[in-house]
Amino acid sequence: MAETIRVGVSACLLGQNVRYDGGHKRDAYVVETLGKYFEFVPVCPEVECGLPVPREAMRLVGDPDAPRLVTIKTGVDLTERMRDFAARRVAELAEANLCGFIFKAKSPSSGLTRVKVYGDKGSPVERGTGLFAKAFLDAFPLIPAEDEGRLHDDKLRENFIERIFTLSRWREALAGDGRRSLLARLIAFTASHKLLLMAHSPEMARQLGRLTAEAKAWPTDGLRISYETVLMRTLALPATTAKHVNVLEHIAGYFKKHLDAGDKAELRQCIATYRAGHVPLIVPVTLCAHYARKFEVAYLLGQHYLRPHPVELKLRNHA
Repeated sequence: MAETIRVGVSACLLGQNVRYDGGHKRDAYVVETLGKYFEFVPVCPEVECGLPVPREAMRLVGDPDAPRLVTIKTGVDLTERMRDFAARRVAELAEANLCGFIFKAKSPSSGLTRVKVYGDKGSPVERGTGLFAKAFLDAFPLIPAEDEGRLHDDKLRENFIERIFTLSRWREALAGDGRRSLLARLIAFTASHKLLLMAHSPEMARQLGRLTAEAKAWPTDGLRISYETVLMRTLALPATTAKHVNVLEHIAGYFKKHLDAGDKAELRQCIATYRAGHVPLIVPVTLCAHYARKFEVAYLLGQHYLRPHPVELKLRNHA
């Protein structure tokens, strides 16, 4: 992995006193756990666009698909000010090599989903997206983005962080070392991520395989953009228990000449116990990784499926 994985984050989540009331919303998981692996690039749209701390609270009003940003008490419309800032900041972030972004939930500037939008009668609907968050998503649709609230969901958290680490590996593969061609790097990346992609979508994994096989016919930029688009869209699809079982059974096939009847039965039972929801994914994955090392199965040892992210994050420990 690259030494530094840069991830954007709402500044208040890091403990910076930038909120309208002069406080912060420090998130311990973001700072203390993810902070060990990511270099954070903090952004506070409201302060960076020139608003003071403290300041009057604001909210989204009007059409949920195109809301206005308005202060609550005085009714000052800050929409164009925020949009102008967002356009400038997004352009700057294009040079930051971000592999993800963690937004502040429900914020009228940074909320990712279900931000309250107030209608003429004052009753809100939770259908909005913060103005800065919307500009970021429009500019970088393939970069993983979540809000800190949704990171409390085990599956959403795992999927988000898995995408960040995979995007980082992809960019590292693109950068290369100058000794291998882009095609060679693409083939190696596809091969090492095959099982991980299968856990999200076997069909999309095959699509990436076909794209790799036809790579010589593509112009370089078109190949890079098309591959990255399919890659990130594939990883955004949920990796279900059934698809994990399919991958685990595929892995088990590599041990059939090495295991005796008792060990084969134990591995089958381990996978079945995971399928039933009695143990977390880390249990059969750890057993498969053990056999891959014991029998020196080179193909499996090169598969990022067995360790797509640091085990210390415990992302596969939930049943």
